[in-house]
Amino acid sequence: MEIEELLRAEAPQVLGALVRRFSRFDTAEDATQEALLVASRRWPEEGIPDDPRSWLIRVGYRRMVDLLRSEQAARRREQEVAQADPAIVDPAGPAPRVADQDDGLLLLFLCCHPALSPPSQVALTLRAVGGLTTAEIARAYGAAERSMSTRISRAKQTLKDSGARFTAPTDEHDERIAAVMHVLYLIFNEGYTATGGDRLARTDLSAEAIRLTRMLHRLLPDDGEVTGLLALMLLTDSRRTTRADDTNELVQLEDQDRSRWDQAQIGEGAALIEAAWTRRAVGPYQLQAAIAAIHAQSAKAAETDWPQIAALYLWLERLAPTAPIRLSRVVAVSKAFGPQRALALLDELNRTHQLAEDPLVQHRAAAVRAHLLESTGKPAEARAAYLTAAGLTTNEVERRYLLNRARSL
Repeated sequence: MEIEELLRAEAPQVLGALVRRFSRFDTAEDATQEALLVASRRWPEEGIPDDPRSWLIRVGYRRMVDLLRSEQAARRREQEVAQADPAIVDPAGPAPRVADQDDGLLLLFLCCHPALSPPSQVALTLRAVGGLTTAEIARAYGAAERSMSTRISRAKQTLKDSGARFTAPTDEHDERIAAVMHVLYLIFNEGYTATGGDRLARTDLSAEAIRLTRMLHRLLPDDGEVTGLLALMLLTDSRRTTRADDTNELVQLEDQDRSRWDQAQIGEGAALIEAAWTRRAVGPYQLQAAIAAIHAQSAKAAETDWPQIAALYLWLERLAPTAPIRLSRVVAVSKAFGPQRALALLDELNRTHQLAEDPLVQHRAAAVRAHLLESTGKPAEARAAYLTAAGLTTNEVERRYLLNRARSL
């Protein structure tokens, strides 16, 4: 496990060194993966070298030369680079100099280039920065490996065609940081509650999102929103082991065993959001982290400060008026002020924002309506809404929960 974790941590640095030298992301990514494969085979027997990063970069350089030589159109370019780089002329010689800066952020910038669609940004980030194989990414998203391979290949080609450079963006720096955070947020959410499949969560994805966000936070420790995003993930993930029971059935938040929540994650997340709160104007990730902290720090469900959560969601909705946030405010209003008021709010949001038809929250909107109808003493309508929600979700754990609630009515 030590070698696997080391290789995953070094992968973006090796890829960054190759892209920086050759300006060929697609080829460099292949060379990096082959260098990692060589290391995974040799290091268990030979031991980890004193300078594993330089070892990997040297092997990656050799493979880059082989790949470039196989491309007729790139032959002259390869010769020019080789003449200028002693490490390529003599791969067995001293290790090449490793750049002082951390290339992780530049790789995240590159993978989240505006020329790519969000799904392609996610896939490329997991592949290049996260070090996941194409098969692992495909399994995580319930897609065929061939389809995911095609998506990643097209993303690389799009980067090449767009002339994307391995440099920090200047004019759109803040916009690219926002794109990076959004991609990490999407990865975490898919891991925390899987879109489809027979498991409620995909812990490999949520763990990877946390790891990459930690890396981003190390690179940008003074960014309040980056800090807020990491805090949000830690506080939310602290409840992971209690969200389903031993039979893989969904457990609602108020019924979870809070003594099993990860107190180390809660402590770290709460400290992060407290520090971030005073740094600059509050952003959406900080607000979501503050809400998660209220939940995590409530010893009992009955002690949760729902009026404060409802107020924070109203503030959050003004900053980020998305369907998931609007629906979450409905839930908070129900807990704070009763189901009748929440139903009226849900009806209003359906009229003004077509919440019930939004694909991002369609099945959850039906489930929330079902809960509210059940709470207001309308079992027949609630049962119909539960069945509607069950028919809209592709996650089997959620579907079973909704069908069981319908049967109970």
